[in-house]
Amino acid sequence: MKQLQTMHDFYTVMNESCCARRRIVAALLADKEISAGDIACMKNFLSLLREVTDTTYRCTLGLEGAKTVALDLTYEITEFEKDIYFLTHSEKEFFAWRYGEMACPADVEAVTAFVRDADLHAFITDRDGTVNNYCGRYASSIQSIYNAVFLSQFIRQRVANAVILTSAPLSNPGLVDISTMPEKTCFYAGSKGREYIGRDGIRRTFPIEEAKQKKLDELNARLGHLVAQPAYEKYTLIGSGLQYKFGQTTIARQDISGSIPEEESRAFREKVEKIVAAIDPATQYFRIEDTGKDIEVILTIADTHTTQKDFDKGDGVEFLNTACGLRLEKGMPLVCGDTASDVPMVSTAQKISNACKAIFVTKDTELQERVRAVTPQALFVAEPDSLVFGLYASAGNH
Repeated sequence: MKQLQTMHDFYTVMNESCCARRRIVAALLADKEISAGDIACMKNFLSLLREVTDTTYRCTLGLEGAKTVALDLTYEITEFEKDIYFLTHSEKEFFAWRYGEMACPADVEAVTAFVRDADLHAFITDRDGTVNNYCGRYASSIQSIYNAVFLSQFIRQRVANAVILTSAPLSNPGLVDISTMPEKTCFYAGSKGREYIGRDGIRRTFPIEEAKQKKLDELNARLGHLVAQPAYEKYTLIGSGLQYKFGQTTIARQDISGSIPEEESRAFREKVEKIVAAIDPATQYFRIEDTGKDIEVILTIADTHTTQKDFDKGDGVEFLNTACGLRLEKGMPLVCGDTASDVPMVSTAQKISNACKAIFVTKDTELQERVRAVTPQALFVAEPDSLVFGLYASAGNH
C-alpha cells in the first residue's frame, strides 16, 4: 500500500496489524524468535499512519465520493511506537522508557505491592480505559503486543480464571476481533456479560425473552437501514460506530475529536429516539442512555414483579460465575475497572466471595468513594499502562 487515502485503507492496515500482533504475541509467549519480517511489518504500519497525520496525530481520510472523516490517530500511532520499542529493546529498557512517560510511575509499584502477596483466585476486568488505553474508534483499538504479553503472563501465573468483561459486543466488530492474546488465555465476555466465549471456543448467551428479542431485532433492522443512507453512514465510522450487542445496541453520534457538528449530532440523536419510540411507545422494552458520544438503547430485565432494570455488569458477573465455573466463592477475585458502570462488578464479586480486591483507573474522587464503599481493599491509579505493568511485575516478571 503506497499511502492511506480512505477509511477502507486505514481499517485494512489495522486489521493486518492485528494478525501480525497475534503472531508475534504467540511467538513471544512460546519463547520463540520473532521474525524480522513481522517487525518490518510493524514499522511499515507505523510509517503509513505517520505519513498522513500532522504533529498532533490528526488526519482526514476519504469515504465514498467526496465525503471525508477527520481522525485522531493518537492511540494507533503511540501503541505502534510502544510495540516497536518493546520488540527492539530489552525488557528493562522498555520499562525504563515507559516509566519516564507515565503520569505517575509510582502507580506501577503500588499495583505490584497491592497484588503481589494476594492469594488471588480470579481476575475480572473491563477493557477500554482499564487494561487498554482509550482509542477514538473501537474497531481500530487493536490490543498492543506488550499489553497482550504482560496480561497473558499475569493471568497464566497468578489466577485460575480470568474474564475480560466489556459492554462492547463479542464480534463483528467486537472484543474478540481486537484482542491479540492467545486463545483460551481468558474468557471474553461482551454486552456487559450477556454473551461470552468459553474455553471451547463456543459462544454462549444469557437468555432473553422472545418478545424482547423481536423488538431488538426490529430496532437493529431500522437502525441498519438508517445508517445505510449516505447522509448517516459516517456514524458507523466514528467512535463506537454501530454495535449490535446482545441485549443492547449502541450507535455513535459523536467521537472524542468532535468530528460531527453538535447541531447535526443532536438531530441524529432525535432520529434514533423517534425510531425507538415508534417500536416501543409505552417504554416497556427499552431505555435510552445518551453519553454525549454514544446513544445506548438497552433492553431492560425484570428486577421484581413490578419493576424493570438495566442488565449491568454485576448481572454479567453473576451469570458468568455460574456459566463459566469461575467459583468466586472459593477465593479472592481481583476486579478492575475505570467508570461507574464497573462498580456493579465489584459489588457482585464482593457479595459472592466476601473478599474482593479492586483496582480502578480513575482520578474521580466520587468514584473512588463508591468503590471503597463496596470493598476497603481498593487501589486507584492514573492510567491503564500503570495497571498492566504493575500486574505483570506482580507475577515476578521484570
